[in-house]
Amino acid sequence: MSESEIETALGQVPGWRRDGDEITRSYAIRYHGGVAMIVHVADVERLIGHHADIDLRWGTIRFGITTHDAGHRLTADDFDLARRIDAIAQAHGAEPVTEM
Repeated sequence: MSESEIETALGQVPGWRRDGDEITRSYAIRYHGGVAMIVHVADVERLIGHHADIDLRWGTIRFGITTHDAGHRLTADDFDLARRIDAIAQAHGAEPVTEM
């Protein structure tokens, strides 16, 4: 994706931010709820063949998405997965966290 395409795509996934060659977003969720959310995300990832890096901490979960197969570059698949993760987070009652 070109820089302008990335900027446009970021505008379509509010709350996600660019961090180098990945997009990231964190949510507040109780630990066991985070585990359940990870399983739900992993099931979807398996079906679409695209995976996020996931960091679960006590009370928060962070997703980092890039396309590893494209040399760690952002692709349309990353933004599709971001939208899917947002929907899953909402279904699990996870609250978006503003990242610094």
